[in-house]
Amino acid sequence: MSDQEPAPFTLSRELDLHTFLPKDIPSVVEEYLLEARRLGFKHVRIVHGKGIGFQREAVRKVLSVTPFVTEYEDDSGNRGATWATLKA
Repeated sequence: MSDQEPAPFTLSRELDLHTFLPKDIPSVVEEYLLEARRLGFKHVRIVHGKGIGFQREAVRKVLSVTPFVTEYEDDSGNRGATWATLKA
């Protein structure tokens, strides 16, 4: 593998945002949703953490304007993650 090739990566139905900078959250979520939809995922879980709610609101803002997201809600009893439903 050359230095310029991306490392192999398998996308899962869960995205954990803890390793990303807050300023990168909207673009990371947008790209993740596009790829998840391309792969045919119907439901995805986005882990944003509880904290003061900044990342949660950033995630919800992206979800609210993404045309192929049909609904989203808190992970049952866990305000640190959000489930989103995607249409094909």
